[in-house]
Amino acid sequence: MITTSKQITLAAAGGLVSLVLLATQVFAYSEAVINACTDDYLAHCSAYDENSAQGERCMRAVGGKLSQGCVNALVASGEVSKTAVGRRTKR
Repeated sequence: MITTSKQITLAAAGGLVSLVLLATQVFAYSEAVINACTDDYLAHCSAYDENSAQGERCMRAVGGKLSQGCVNALVASGEVSKTAVGRRTKR
């Protein structure tokens, strides 16, 4: 039989593991996006960690300069909508 303190410890540990897994996937990109956008990231945003909010903001800020392959991969992965791409290209 598991004691109450062990149950609490196990529940807390499970919650912590879930939180860590969620946090690591916040900026996780698909293999297709990584392959298509690495050169763009290195050219425009390498000052920031690619898995950080700053890196994501940088890539969004330079969106008009991204290669078509990168943009296509971002749209296909759901990172960027076609509507957002359309708004940027009409400027």
